[in-house]
Amino acid sequence: MRDLIFSIIVLGLLPVCYRRPFIGLLTFSWLAYMRPQDLCWGFARQLRWSFLVAIVTVLGYWALKPESWFRRNFRSSLMMLLVAMVTLGIIVANQWSPGQVDRWVEFVKIIGVALFTTAIVRTASQLRVVLWVIALSLGFYGVKSGLTGVLTGMSAQVLVGPGGMLADNNDFALAMVMAIPMLLLIGLSEANAKLRRGILFAVPMTAITVIMTHSRGGFLALAAMFSVLVWRSKNRVAGIVIGVSCLVGAYAIAPASYLDRLNTIQEYEEDGSAMGRLAAWRTAVNMATDNPVLGVGLTMFIRNYRQYQTGEAFQGKRVAHNSYLQIWAECGTIALATYLMMLLLTLVSLWRIRNRARKRYFTSWIVNYATMFEATWVAFIVGSTFLNRAHFDLAYHWIALVIAFEAIAEKEMADTTAYPLRLGQHRSELRSVQTSGFRRRLVSDPSPGRPAPQGSA
Repeated sequence: MRDLIFSIIVLGLLPVCYRRPFIGLLTFSWLAYMRPQDLCWGFARQLRWSFLVAIVTVLGYWALKPESWFRRNFRSSLMMLLVAMVTLGIIVANQWSPGQVDRWVEFVKIIGVALFTTAIVRTASQLRVVLWVIALSLGFYGVKSGLTGVLTGMSAQVLVGPGGMLADNNDFALAMVMAIPMLLLIGLSEANAKLRRGILFAVPMTAITVIMTHSRGGFLALAAMFSVLVWRSKNRVAGIVIGVSCLVGAYAIAPASYLDRLNTIQEYEEDGSAMGRLAAWRTAVNMATDNPVLGVGLTMFIRNYRQYQTGEAFQGKRVAHNSYLQIWAECGTIALATYLMMLLLTLVSLWRIRNRARKRYFTSWIVNYATMFEATWVAFIVGSTFLNRAHFDLAYHWIALVIAFEAIAEKEMADTTAYPLRLGQHRSELRSVQTSGFRRRLVSDPSPGRPAPQGSA
């Protein structure tokens, strides 16, 4: 019955996806991040629903005769360059494996969806809806697993995620960390009190879910994400106090097994898993230095591991356990430089937008969105240092959303009639408002695109 209901929902949405490609993007995001097909038990679990939705959406967009299929941006060009380098590396390496073509097709689909997102998301309202879908899709599992942890006294563990690229507990932990700033943003900006409380309830539950994965990389990503939120808060002193309180609370409820696992971060010499990761990193460096231009080929790290290992003995298979070393070893130096440039330019773009918005507004949805994007992106950058997430779909989708956010924000800030630049006598008032009490919510304007009242506190 569950399979039938899910199939009816998706098939019923297909005509809408064709007529309104933006709905197709939302449907694809729902299938990608909530993965409701993995909650089924029969035929619906095996079908490629996301591909079906993607094809129908693209055909619908093509029927509209659009001027462009993606937004012209340097980061968009870098994503296409990365696809080209990965493809060339596969051809030159000539080490075909059964799963390599599937992984390549999946990666091309990820980049295609990201580029398509830059073309589709044109307004602040559309950006907000996309974030709602992603946040609530991930937040569903945050609440589900968090409640399980609370009801079991934190004795339960999350060893696997919902499926797809979230199947591994470490990948799942990273996705949960990235969801927290989104949930916090939409929760604090929601006008409906009941809905606001419900969404904000998902924030601690999602943090508890990260703890339940026992992922050390997830913990470090969580710490980095909260550090950004505290640093960007209106009142840093109060933010630090709240942050420390959250840390004490997390320590109080964390199971002893998780605390013992975190202690191995300092005592990594005595932890077999940590030493195995260090060995994998050394092997990745050996692999990359011997194949510096195009690497050994997508997904070929495991096949070439023994050839480049540094002498340590091990059983089973090993991956790079580091997104940057993974892409360097498998795809080469040019691909790594392209990837790092995308990460850095995304951060620089957010910093630039935030600085411009702070000069022009007393309060602004743009500033709050920039903070959310930055915290989530820093979480990914830190978390992927310990995970094989060089081809994580949410990361490329996030770059695309930042590109769209940048264009929307620039257009709105260029409208000096709606948002006059406040100088002179207003500068002192701006400073006093920005440093006012922590009672002000992180998001003060519930509707993106609408100017906040002057002098609001």
